[in-house]
Amino acid sequence: TDADAFARIQYLLPVPGGGRLAFNDTRGILYLTDERGRAPVVYLDLRRQGIGFTNACNVGESGFMGFAFHPQFAVEGAGGYGKLYTAFSAEPGSGRGDDVVLDNVLVEWIANDAEEDVFAGAWREVMRVGQPSPNHNIGTIAFNPNADSADFGLLYIGFGDGGFGNHGRTLTSQALSTLHGSIARIDPLGGDGNGAYGIPADNPFAGPCVVPSSGGGGECRGRRSEIWAYGLRHPQQFSWDMDGRLFIADIGSNQVEEINLGVAGGNFGWPLREGTFATAHGVGRVDTHRVFPLPDGNEAFIHPVAQYDHDSGGAVGGGYVYRGAGVPALQGKYVFTDFLHGHVFAFDAYGLPAGPATIEEVRLHFDGEEKALKDVAAYPHHAGWLRVDARLGTDSAGELYLLTKGDDWIRKLVSLPPARAMEAQAMEARESCGARCE
Repeated sequence: TDADAFARIQYLLPVPGGGRLAFNDTRGILYLTDERGRAPVVYLDLRRQGIGFTNACNVGESGFMGFAFHPQFAVEGAGGYGKLYTAFSAEPGSGRGDDVVLDNVLVEWIANDAEEDVFAGAWREVMRVGQPSPNHNIGTIAFNPNADSADFGLLYIGFGDGGFGNHGRTLTSQALSTLHGSIARIDPLGGDGNGAYGIPADNPFAGPCVVPSSGGGGECRGRRSEIWAYGLRHPQQFSWDMDGRLFIADIGSNQVEEINLGVAGGNFGWPLREGTFATAHGVGRVDTHRVFPLPDGNEAFIHPVAQYDHDSGGAVGGGYVYRGAGVPALQGKYVFTDFLHGHVFAFDAYGLPAGPATIEEVRLHFDGEEKALKDVAAYPHHAGWLRVDARLGTDSAGELYLLTKGDDWIRKLVSLPPARAMEAQAMEARESCGARCE
């Protein structure tokens, strides 16, 4: 686990209205800072709100797992004014069976004043989903920042497959009757007397509900109408490019980490597929630590646009298509981390090939010296190796920030000064040609 991490900072996002940034510690706190790097202040502490918040079941994968500001957060008089959403783990609600160890809970917070730096206002519970295992639970929640009118104000919610020993021993991600292993899409302001939220009419599995649920969604003829895409293992982070494409980072099991492009109604294959390979589960084998060639025949699953194996990392942390101005060399690339080992990777987001894209590693300099992130920000893992827990955040201008749990730092990514960049390029050229340069 990451119990020995100095802090558990997870996501950093801009606050609508300009200038401010918010970041969460999965132990329950939402902080505010700004793009100039002012000292953080506590905006909201979930541990003190009487909402049953907990991360006791799994310090590494439960707790305060995601947040999202409504795009109208700063627009006075609008329906979304002052509204913030948090996703977190809570003690199981009353009436739950023995197969639920915690609940994934989505809460709407309604701030009295969107400009204040400390939350004051009301809250309401929007959604509660029982979790059968303490890992692979709820993750990113987000509004499409580049949404057209049809998608504006709709909240996307990433759900892991529920755990089950990490090897896909059940087919929950392939079942449309559960939200586990899916990305859900709801209208948080669209609830009526029968529920806390609305179902967008263009959701791929929306339809007249036979048995409406009390939570506002429903099981429609054996399917959850909230589901937008499914067949995922642990889509802990996803983000949109300015052209509307949704990039989904899905954490792998024993072999392959993958990045997918979101498709409404799409099935990404877990636990029958991992990346562009079949799992043991998918070919009727029992060796869960291996992957296999895809079986012959038509492939009904969506393949990733990029993938890498565990010789190059351990768990994909997600990222963004870079649209900032501070690092020209990354323009138009999807930049992401492997959070376990602290690698920062990138691939071209346009002209994606039919097969997985070529991934490059972004080389980092600290105080003028090139270093691996694990040598700067790692902490000892209980298994005896160094763990970094590196993730990326973004601001209102699209600049990228590197968040590391091991040392509690948030660092902004910038280009090297020209002289240092030329020196680094020369060193890289010498390394690549080896003895031929002698």
